[in-house]
Amino acid sequence: MKYLAQILCISFLFLTIGSNAQEDTDFFKFWQSYTDIENSLFKHFSSVAYNQLGKRKAEVAELKTEEDWLQRQTLVRAKLNEILGPFPERTPLNPKITEVLKRDGYRIEKIIYESVPGNFVTAALYVPKGVKKNAPAIFYACGHTLDGFRSKVYQHIIINLVKKGFVVFTIDPMGQGERFEYWDEQKNEPKFPNPDHAHSYAGAQCLISGYSTASYFIWDVMRGIDYLLSRKEVDPKRIGMTGRSGGGNLTAYLGALDDRILATAPECYITSYKYLYKTRGPQCAEQNLYQMIEKGLDHVDFIAARAPKPTLIISTTRDFFSIQGTREAYKEAKEMYASLGVPENITMVEDDDKHTSTKKNREAMYAFFQKELNNPGSSKDIEVAVPNAKELQVTNTGQLVTALKGLTVHLLNKGKVEKQLELLAESRGKDENHLKNTLSNAAKISGFKTPTDYGQPIFGGRFVYPEHIMEKYLVPGSGNYDLPSIVLRPLHNSNDKMILFFDSKGMQHAVDQDEVVHQLLAEGYSLLLADLPGIGSLGPGYLKGDSYINNVSYNQWFGAMLTGKSFVGLRAEDILRVTFFAKNNLKENHISAISNGPLASALLHAAAFEKNIEIVGLLSPFLSYADIATVKIYDSAYIPFTVPGAVQKYDLPDLMALLCPRKLFIIDSKSGEGISIDERSARASLEFPLSVYAKKDVPKNISIFN
Repeated sequence: MKYLAQILCISFLFLTIGSNAQEDTDFFKFWQSYTDIENSLFKHFSSVAYNQLGKRKAEVAELKTEEDWLQRQTLVRAKLNEILGPFPERTPLNPKITEVLKRDGYRIEKIIYESVPGNFVTAALYVPKGVKKNAPAIFYACGHTLDGFRSKVYQHIIINLVKKGFVVFTIDPMGQGERFEYWDEQKNEPKFPNPDHAHSYAGAQCLISGYSTASYFIWDVMRGIDYLLSRKEVDPKRIGMTGRSGGGNLTAYLGALDDRILATAPECYITSYKYLYKTRGPQCAEQNLYQMIEKGLDHVDFIAARAPKPTLIISTTRDFFSIQGTREAYKEAKEMYASLGVPENITMVEDDDKHTSTKKNREAMYAFFQKELNNPGSSKDIEVAVPNAKELQVTNTGQLVTALKGLTVHLLNKGKVEKQLELLAESRGKDENHLKNTLSNAAKISGFKTPTDYGQPIFGGRFVYPEHIMEKYLVPGSGNYDLPSIVLRPLHNSNDKMILFFDSKGMQHAVDQDEVVHQLLAEGYSLLLADLPGIGSLGPGYLKGDSYINNVSYNQWFGAMLTGKSFVGLRAEDILRVTFFAKNNLKENHISAISNGPLASALLHAAAFEKNIEIVGLLSPFLSYADIATVKIYDSAYIPFTVPGAVQKYDLPDLMALLCPRKLFIIDSKSGEGISIDERSARASLEFPLSVYAKKDVPKNISIFN
């Protein structure tokens, strides 16, 4: 394509030509059956999840005997260990008691320990007066409150348990209490005032690396239990755990993974992913294990993994964790416990309220632990004096990040990614084998599947303008949706070459704002523009979720990740469908493709799988997933364009290398922060594809302009 380099590296940067016409690309205003088209992306992955969950349900329905259920339990435990990966070695906790508060009938010890060297955890131990040894103990996991365990609601429950003779231990989870990792020291406040946002912002980086932040949350609690069991006041055979919401999530995890916990009472959490997708969507990052649904797991499996140990499911009928899912989970768990001969060991209590701790449910929880941990007494919920947040402050500054300058989830994950990059660099040293494996790894990890049935496009009309013609089409997509597409052809000086153009903000934005589109038309190229799922008229969709950060729904992205797939993989499939349409329906023989913005990641995947794309141009792309996973403050807008788990095996530079010897143009590269970088930095990031092009003696076929 004679003029493409000139257009991309000169015209795009310096032209001030405006659009010749304001084309209306909207296909759907007259097609009423497509009124829900903007939800195509989330509904597609919801459908994938429903199919996977349906398969799991069918498998469970076949379980009849004790042996069947125990085999299932072994499978569940193996999958959980596979998903969460090996935990770190147990290193010295180095616990430090910073202060002891004396209260009516009990004392509070304020504690700091290290779950791994340099990763500090703020905690509090509540010991009933007169307790010297062998008392029952409960780990209380707090939900997602800014104050962490200092929340008055949690303190009320903790002190009630202490008044009933239990030793209680509690900690601040990451992003809460005194463990805010994104802290504005000048304003002395968190940069993310919503704990869910702090969890998911760091959690997305971990998922790019192929695991959930749940690993850190779980390990902090496991080490907390290590500390609890080091205390002579505690009977190691009588350990319980409870918590609400995010604390219920942690209780479910630990109950499945830590055999030291005898009795658990997860509150306002256990449901089914089927109903999460139908209601509020998957929750924040640590509540979603990497590819969990694809591996055949659901909430109830956390209970199945711990059977026949005593479990109480605490619920409310108006919770956003659907009560229908809770009841169905309880029914399945009851069948398992019955098959194991202990149906009484699984119980459930529910109250008619919203996502909250009710008096009825609290008293049921007290009674449960009194029975199962052999600590009889009154289960009545009593009024208690609650310490304020200042009294419970553990560090001298009120934040670990300013008091001790310890590790953060971001830094822990950065260390993991750097090790993955070392292995990737080693693999790249074997060019041909690495590139061959990259193709299969990219398909597997992104969830990409080469389309087999392309369907029939729908023609939506032709519009004639003074300088060009526009045609509208609907091209069948990879899910239950169609891709709105337009073809722009010059009326004069037309050549026989077509460029597919994918704008990260949609094709309406492309014809209104992307000057390069009209310049390409002026140069005689025909263009095919299409909206991909989640973009333009196919997005953004109704679901925002609890982690709607900087106008990006992380929750939708989690919804794809749970199924073992990705937005990028799906969009790459649809780019192949658009390419097929251009070649087979429009009879185009010379097809190239340009992306504008972070959609470059999907175009690179598509071009790696589709040899009919002759030339690839990337405008304003980010250059690697690893960069997004390792910088502290990345651009949230990039997350929907990343592949969870990718950097375990490949990154975008590997896909660029796969294009060799085809021509590749890269203009105005961006860092993970979303900032333009200079050409020297861009070339350093793309050392591998540049070396591949050089070795194949076509170094001029890859061009970088910044």
